[in-house]
Amino acid sequence: MELRQLRYFVTVAEELNFGRAAERLHIAGPSLSQQIKVLERDLKVRLFERDRRSVTLTPSGASLLPGARALIAQADELRRQATGLVRSEPVRIGYVKWCPPDLSERVAGVARLRVDTWVLPSHTQAARVAEGSLDVAICWVQNDDLDDKGLKARLLGADRLYAVDTGDDSSPVDAKDTVVLLDADTATWSSSNRYGEHFARDTGATALRVDDGGITGPAFFEHVRTLGRPVLNSPKGQGEALPAGLVARPVVNPAPYWTWSLVSRRGEVDLVVRAVVDVLTAGVGVAGLGDEGSWVPVTDPHAPQSVSDAG
Repeated sequence: MELRQLRYFVTVAEELNFGRAAERLHIAGPSLSQQIKVLERDLKVRLFERDRRSVTLTPSGASLLPGARALIAQADELRRQATGLVRSEPVRIGYVKWCPPDLSERVAGVARLRVDTWVLPSHTQAARVAEGSLDVAICWVQNDDLDDKGLKARLLGADRLYAVDTGDDSSPVDAKDTVVLLDADTATWSSSNRYGEHFARDTGATALRVDDGGITGPAFFEHVRTLGRPVLNSPKGQGEALPAGLVARPVVNPAPYWTWSLVSRRGEVDLVVRAVVDVLTAGVGVAGLGDEGSWVPVTDPHAPQSVSDAG
């Protein structure tokens, strides 16, 4: 019996679905199923009843689950002590709109996380890291934000932005033929406005100033209908279902990307915080970002030409 097999058992017990559990664990489904069978053989008990439609814990599996969780917790604590990463308080992490759903699992054995539910704009979350009310934050930042606040940024993810248009034409649209909205409420939409200004200047897109909060939601869709032109979608609106009569169109020449940084303080002395940053950003890459034909503002710390000390 191995510790990793106990982690597999606990994850399957929580999901009651081998496919979802395999996704959480970042392993192939057949491998997960095989490891559970090996564990069952070693323990000489059947842990799950499974057929094509459902997975359920057996009475033996339900009885062993609390002990498995306790063993994993003890092993994680031992690992933290062995590496000198002992911290009584969890690492505080904030975000704006997006965060990976498996944050806690990814740092298991390194730290406990407390995901802050106070969702605020990017510039506010970056300021909270600088002042110390957060340890790290997932937000959109530019090089001057990092310099002004004494922060550093590691790439955690990115969204390729699309345009929303009327009708049913879902073909690609050139960036110069799109409209980008800039909102008068700079306290809320500071980052979106800065991004939009760069985008319009660099691509020739039309910048349109609004004062109704129409960057996302029903007001945004109404702007699209009124203009009758493709409007660049906000990252906050990524993935939203579109109303009837509207369609998503890829933006090309260039393709705009909105980056998500994991922001922390420069010169961070807390080994746990530094370890969390390293674990969460190790090997992160975004398909298409940085390729010829992609676009981010030149001031973005993840732009190929950026000279800021983003890491």
